[in-house]
Amino acid sequence: MCGIVGLLIKKPSLRQSIGQLMLPMLVGMTERGPESAGLAIFTEPEAKGALKYSLYGKVVDWSVVAGRVKEAFDAAATLSPRDNHAILVSTKTPEAVKAWIAENFPRLHVLSTGQSIDVYKDTGSPLDVATRYGFEGMSGTHLVGHTRMATESAVTPAHAHPFTAGQDWCLVHNGSLSNPNQIRRKLQHEGIAFETDNDTEAACRFFEWRMREGDTLGEALEQGFEELDGFFTFLMGTGDELALVRDPFACKPAIVAEHDDYVAISSEFRSLAKLPDVANAHLYEPVPERLYIWKV
Repeated sequence: MCGIVGLLIKKPSLRQSIGQLMLPMLVGMTERGPESAGLAIFTEPEAKGALKYSLYGKVVDWSVVAGRVKEAFDAAATLSPRDNHAILVSTKTPEAVKAWIAENFPRLHVLSTGQSIDVYKDTGSPLDVATRYGFEGMSGTHLVGHTRMATESAVTPAHAHPFTAGQDWCLVHNGSLSNPNQIRRKLQHEGIAFETDNDTEAACRFFEWRMREGDTLGEALEQGFEELDGFFTFLMGTGDELALVRDPFACKPAIVAEHDDYVAISSEFRSLAKLPDVANAHLYEPVPERLYIWKV
């Protein structure tokens, strides 16, 4: 059992408060996932040619990393640490950045890559993780959050959600897949590497692979109905949209609140109850095996 939350802000003046609006949503899912929590937030894109990388490293001297970054990368490269995480911004290619990190700081993990996505995830209660990384003070256009109760793999930061693949793409999952190893083997034949044994990572990399092969997000999700077996509610984020799908049996709960100012998604209504003017939002349970996609 896990909890998912998503929030897309339509009203520009509310984007500075997205973290404040999200916090009660995430904490409201504590009983569904008390062991670890995570957040992917989409901010204003970096300048053309620059990408940012969400890094995770426990007991890391970020000042040493920052100094080495300045020596090895372009002069404009920056590193902004926050507890066990840091955001690196550089104009170097992703291949060059990841190779440099692997060679020089092998204990650092790259959680996400893109122009607008930042990812934070760690073990601990949702409130503890949110406080540690300052979720309440964050701003952005849209976000995806998750609280985890592990059912099929270890409780570690790497196994926490969101999972990412490619650029500006993430996925959180409530449920369990019965054929992740089959999906993994298929993708490994395509040269795709995996970092965990979590079933959600298999789904994340499957969808990203389909889009890299030319599918739209909707086409990739339709293909997922054919190839992913099990119970799932998937909530995904890209640079300019949120997407939600449920398995054909809708075994895992979800509720949506569509308002003139925002779209909010959660596993249960209690996580939506503190949103502004939610009483006047259109509330509904998403239909099984139907695509819901909202644009920023």
